[in-house]
Amino acid sequence: MDVHGTVAEGFEPVRDAFVRNFEVLGDRGAAVAVYRDGRKVVDLWGGTRDAHGTDPWTEDTAQIVRSATKGVAAAVPLLLHQRGQLDLDAPVGSYWPEFKAGGKEKTLVRDLLAHRAGLPALDRGLSAAEAADGVSGAHAVAAQQPFWEPGTGHGYHAQTYSWLLSELVLRATGRTLGSLLAEEIAEPLGVDFWIGLPEAEAHRVGRVAPVEPPEGAGMLRTRPRRNVSEAYADPDSLTRRAFAAIDPLPDENDPAYRAAELPASNGIGTARALARFYGATIGVVEDGARIFTPATTALAAREFSAGPDRVLVVNTRFGPGYMLHGPASPLLSPASFGHPGRGGSLAFADPEAGIGFGYVTNALAKSVTADPRAQSLIRAVRAAPA
Repeated sequence: MDVHGTVAEGFEPVRDAFVRNFEVLGDRGAAVAVYRDGRKVVDLWGGTRDAHGTDPWTEDTAQIVRSATKGVAAAVPLLLHQRGQLDLDAPVGSYWPEFKAGGKEKTLVRDLLAHRAGLPALDRGLSAAEAADGVSGAHAVAAQQPFWEPGTGHGYHAQTYSWLLSELVLRATGRTLGSLLAEEIAEPLGVDFWIGLPEAEAHRVGRVAPVEPPEGAGMLRTRPRRNVSEAYADPDSLTRRAFAAIDPLPDENDPAYRAAELPASNGIGTARALARFYGATIGVVEDGARIFTPATTALAAREFSAGPDRVLVVNTRFGPGYMLHGPASPLLSPASFGHPGRGGSLAFADPEAGIGFGYVTNALAKSVTADPRAQSLIRAVRAAPA
């Protein structure tokens, strides 16, 4: 495998792990980047820009990162909270009156951010066009009766998170989440990441596709526990219904889907952008940029939800929009916060180690939260000298 880019001294094992992902674990096209203490120490890419193509992945190739989008999107409400424009302890209905319907009047903003709102699924799934139109999703979640009493438990809001977060931000500010991300975070930070891909950037984005691991890639064939498998197989389970809130599943390579603002699932960017973004959530990165104050960094890593996840059917931990380190989603250390993307992508920050990490891939495996390719890269980062 011809891998391009650079690694700082001591981070050579990350290059070795990245190469092995192609040779053993079935990667087709991917990139990984790492910031340590505000300085870029890993910036690698390789393979092809399309999962089933031949054109090479280049330095500026971007990809859709699925649910890794959620971690970037969460920075918008936290930034609003930091500025005093959004109260995490306020009822969602104080910003969005229609949301009070169906017994949701006591749902707090913090419940919404931490997957405690009881709204992981819809009584009727939305079409791809409805999901992307900026109106239908908000109407659907506002009218939906919760599947459990909000605030009393948690379950991963795989798709509905898009409309919950988008509408909350819109009602609080009058601006869309994607525009706030672009103008208040991405542009000042100088990162190539979009929720709502501009047409002018579409040429940079490769095509994603499901792939089967090669023979002998045993780690990608690890069997989930029986109860997890049964939940995904049962069309009436909350698990299946949560992931089918858009029905049928959208074509992630469709330009219309990529241009929509879906903060749960359709963010597009580079590994370099993700690593720099997370580096800027925990400190100052190159050129003096920073997103969060120390208090907001501490808030991002604070546990709001923990234990049995009513959707993922494993124990999970969430902060305000971020998945936290745990058995279901191992990150660098218990201090880490970030988000995986179903199929492989992963990005996170570790404030204790000073690490911002980003990995993107176009080869979508069957993993949900702990893809072996990302995990091999994390182990290599962990082994780097302090």
